[in-house]
Amino acid sequence: MISIQDRIELHELAGRYGDVIDDRDWPALETIFTQDAIFEVVDLVTMTGLAGIRQYMEHEGRHPLAHLITNIHVTEHGPQVGLRCRGIFPILSPQGGAGNRVFYGSYYDRVVKEPGGWRIAHRVFSTQRRSRREGSNA
Repeated sequence: MISIQDRIELHELAGRYGDVIDDRDWPALETIFTQDAIFEVVDLVTMTGLAGIRQYMEHEGRHPLAHLITNIHVTEHGPQVGLRCRGIFPILSPQGGAGNRVFYGSYYDRVVKEPGGWRIAHRVFSTQRRSRREGSNA
């Protein structure tokens, strides 16, 4: 059974991911993911390994300015530990307000405890609902 301390650390891990992305602190991704992690964004991209995740984030990802991570749940299925949470975040268009979008989705993680703390070994992000920000035409 996962301890209360582990649950606190897993909640911190969920929030820290948003901070790392929002702050563009790419070296800190090593505090989030295992070296051989897999990160799948459904219907968009699969990143493999910490180096692959970092490369995508640095060069190809469009990043929001404010992740709002909510509804954090820790699950146990035998020896496997999972972390599930929802994310809401804006993606700002280079053209200004017309292309801005707000994304809503869920993160589904398999996490492992390493000597340096909890890390995400496999993450799936599923966008369940998308809406255009006010003022756009779609």
